[in-house]
Amino acid sequence: MNSDYYQILGITAAAGTDDVLKAYRSLALQYHPDRNAHPEAARQMSLINEAYAVLSEPARRKDYD
Repeated sequence: MNSDYYQILGITAAAGTDDVLKAYRSLALQYHPDRNAHPEAARQMSLINEAYAVLSEPARRKDYD
């Protein structure tokens, strides 16, 4: 867990679940490999998915915090 999931999604620790979802959707549209041909897009999307998986579930988010 050496990544700052809040920074990856561009939100603060005070963000609610709706804010997490909005940030995830926005970044997914921007970095999804089907829409972005940049070589780093797939790696970035992987980080975004990992951050969303942790921050969208209250129990996992509590453990992360």
